[in-house]
Amino acid sequence: MNIDEKIETLFQPISELITSIIFGSFSAFETNIPFIVVWLVFASLFFTFYFNFVNLRFFNRAIMVARGKFDKPSDPGEVSHFQSFTAAMSGTIGLGNIAGVAVAISIGGPGATLWMIITAFFGMTLKFVEVSLGHRYRIIHEDGTVSGGAIRYLSRGLEECGYKKFGKILAFFFAICCIGGSFGGGNMFQANQAFQQIIEATGAEDSILQGKGWLAGLVFAFVAGSIIIGGIKSIGKVTEKLVPLMALIYTFSCLFIIISNYDLLPKTVLSIFSSAFNIDASVGGLLGSLIAGVKRAVFSNESGIGSAPIAYAAAKSSNYLNTGFMSLLSPVVDTIFVCSMTAFVIIITGVGQNADGIQGVELTSRAFESVFSWFPTILAIAITLFALSTLITWSYYGLRCWTYLFGISKLSDYSFKLIFLSFTIIGTSMNLGSVINFSDSMIFAMSVPNIIGLYFLSSELKKDLKKLGEQIG
Repeated sequence: MNIDEKIETLFQPISELITSIIFGSFSAFETNIPFIVVWLVFASLFFTFYFNFVNLRFFNRAIMVARGKFDKPSDPGEVSHFQSFTAAMSGTIGLGNIAGVAVAISIGGPGATLWMIITAFFGMTLKFVEVSLGHRYRIIHEDGTVSGGAIRYLSRGLEECGYKKFGKILAFFFAICCIGGSFGGGNMFQANQAFQQIIEATGAEDSILQGKGWLAGLVFAFVAGSIIIGGIKSIGKVTEKLVPLMALIYTFSCLFIIISNYDLLPKTVLSIFSSAFNIDASVGGLLGSLIAGVKRAVFSNESGIGSAPIAYAAAKSSNYLNTGFMSLLSPVVDTIFVCSMTAFVIIITGVGQNADGIQGVELTSRAFESVFSWFPTILAIAITLFALSTLITWSYYGLRCWTYLFGISKLSDYSFKLIFLSFTIIGTSMNLGSVINFSDSMIFAMSVPNIIGLYFLSSELKKDLKKLGEQIG
């Protein structure tokens, strides 16, 4: 038994236990529906209608904020609006867009693509609500550093509403889940899938790295560690350059494949819609496609999870609503655009129909390889960049929750970073199933305390939004 197998044997039972708790489900129309998925979908729909489709009404203003029209260097915060946006985007534009989409199509068929897009549309408002509140209730420390996000509006916001103890309980639960999510989806999953693609690009089963995931994990940990030591300012400087670069590399690669098979594009679109609404003797097929799409969309853009507000809270701004508006762009870029590109590549090349048990990033790699044999190398570069960017951003999310629980100190800071980087090594040494189960469980669990807090605090946000709407006409 090699080192990778020993790590897998040790960690798998823990992963299975956590998954069974988080993803409790009920049966409907011969399909198991996780309660957590219903929880997120209902919140997205509720807030979209409650805020009268703010995702459409203020979309233009969101673009203006991202372009820096409202930036003032003198405003409190650590990074610019754009840097906070790219930092948050680096946490979402990652392997959920590549490996996660492949998993969704493997489970739910091409129709999962449509449900991902629909979920992202309604998730825009959910993102706006949590980011706005995360910025409003942030804490600016004496040294100028910022602590914001769900832990702050759950504790401070609910205290202002007269629910001090309840808010602290929710904040504590969220912090625990966020730390677990940073170890799982924000770290292990990224490192695991990046390593798998490197294996594919270097000879698959004949690769010299086969069975040496721990070695790749050490390299990832070293690179990530050299960046995260500098905190959000260092992360912001890296992500504002890295995110556009990796997005361009991946986008042009996908477009090349799609254009190369342009004659199959109408058939691809038709298969997406027909699969999404396919009632095959019962509605089980439809629900299976819907659930797969919803799960992957949420895992990808993290709307309702409460992670992104931590990065956006660091933005230099005196108007918290502007920060919220900017976040509307996140699900559009992340899911509606990038995830759709991946889905179209997998479907149009036909590899999804002949998966033969292949899933995750390997399936996406096969789609790239079907055009040119050397394309997996380009994908390996893109995936490594995706994984690195997501990893460093989630280290910041986890650290902010860690310091909320254990206090701000150098010992606390370095303790978390050491543990976090250790999980990078663990992630490269495990199989995809165990990693996905653990990742999904911890990240989805964050949504429970987060959304409860959003329901309590949304009325004040609505009043401020109405005032701004009256001011700008």
